[in-house]
Order: sequence, then structure tokens, then C-alpha cells
Amino acid sequence: MTHDGFGAAVSDTATMIDRSIRLTRRNVDTLFVSILLPLLMMALFVYVFGGAISTGTEYINYVVPGILLLTTGYGASNTAMAVADDMTTGMIDRLRSLPIRSFAVLTGHVTASVARNAISTAIVLLASLAMGFRPDAGPLDWLGAIGLLLLYVVALSWLAAALGVIAKSVESASTLSFFMLFVPYLSSAFVQVETMPAFLRPISEHQPITPVIETVRGFLTGTGMNGTGWIALAWCTGLFLFSFTLATVLFRRRARG
Repeated sequence: MTHDGFGAAVSDTATMIDRSIRLTRRNVDTLFVSILLPLLMMALFVYVFGGAISTGTEYINYVVPGILLLTTGYGASNTAMAVADDMTTGMIDRLRSLPIRSFAVLTGHVTASVARNAISTAIVLLASLAMGFRPDAGPLDWLGAIGLLLLYVVALSWLAAALGVIAKSVESASTLSFFMLFVPYLSSAFVQVETMPAFLRPISEHQPITPVIETVRGFLTGTGMNGTGWIALAWCTGLFLFSFTLATVLFRRRARG
């Protein structure tokens, strides 16, 4: 790619990022809901169910890493709906007449998703501290947790973008992205895997969410990762590469259609 081509690509991407962020500011209610729901879930599990769940530690210290990943799922599902809205309301048809790179549209949505998730995750984390969460993490531990969460958010946002591309409507995009909100419940987010029925245990142990949660939990609480760090990194990297490729290929096909 020439320097001019590279500069144009950067300009196109910056334009679409700015557009997606402005759309987020216009839909404050969506951002509000993506923050409110995880806060309600955290309050429910800590204050209602927490006293009946034994994890060998203060329950809030156990559950917060799972809530943080649940927060990213809510944020990413909004990305699927935003992409689906572009695909079904004529936005892509208008872009065909402009000299703009197709990948810039998805990159804009994903970047806005990462920004939204950063805000919502920070708010949920601050709320957890007010509720009694006491992390035992040093500076390097915090960097490790933030880095893994960031990689997970980027990967999940690209997966949401792919779901938004194939969805026939905003409503169907919401349905397709439901599994991103459901999968954490089948992980070690809220209870220890050992307490699950035998038929659920293999699912919980070998799905991507559990090693990510266990690694973040190990970073933040100092309980150790028991070898989950590299597994979590591999899952997040693989999910990112798969989702990015899938989203861009599907988008180009539909944009040409």
C-alpha cells in the first residue's frame, strides 16, 4: 500500500470511529443499560445469593471478575445491533458511492465498543469497591488483568460485528448476540466449577470464558492462575483472529451484494 493509500485508510477509519462514538453519545440510554444490568446482577449475587454460596473467600472477591466479563458481553451485544442497523437501513448503500474502505465501518463500531466497555467496566469496578471488593493486586497484576480484558473485549466486539453483519434486522442481531450474555453463566463466574452437576462440569471447564475469568481473578485477588493464563491468552487471540476474519469477509460480501 502506498503512503497515500495508507493515509486514506487511516482517515477513513478515523471518520468512522468518530461517527460511531457520536452515535454512542446520542444513545446514552443504551450505554446506561449496559452499565445498570451488570450492577444489578452484582448486587443480586452479592446481597441475595452470596451468603448461600461458599467459595472459600469473601464472595464479592470471587464474583467481581465474572461480573466484569459479563459487563463486556452486554457492551458487545450493542455492537451487533449497531452494525445490523447500518446493514439494514441503507447506510452501506450510501457508502458504496464513496471512496471509503469497507473495513473502516466495522473498525469504527469495534473501537466505539471498546471505548464503551472501558467506561462501563471502570464504573462497575468502582461500584464493586464501594460494595466491599478488596483486590490484592500489584501494578503488574493490574496491567495483566487490564490487558487480558482489553484483548477479550476486542475479540468479543469483532464477533459481535460479524453477528451484526449476518443479521437480517436489529432484533435478530439482539437474538444472535444473546449467547454472549448467556455463556458466562456456564462458567466459573458465579460458582466454582466443582459444585456443578457432572454433565455441566466439562462444558464449564473447557469453554473460553472460564480460563479468562480465572486468570483475571488470579491477577486481581492474588489467588494464582493455576496455569490458566496461557490458555486464556490463546482463547482470546484465537477468538480475535477468527472473529476479525469472519466479520471482514462477511461484510465485504454483503457490501458488494
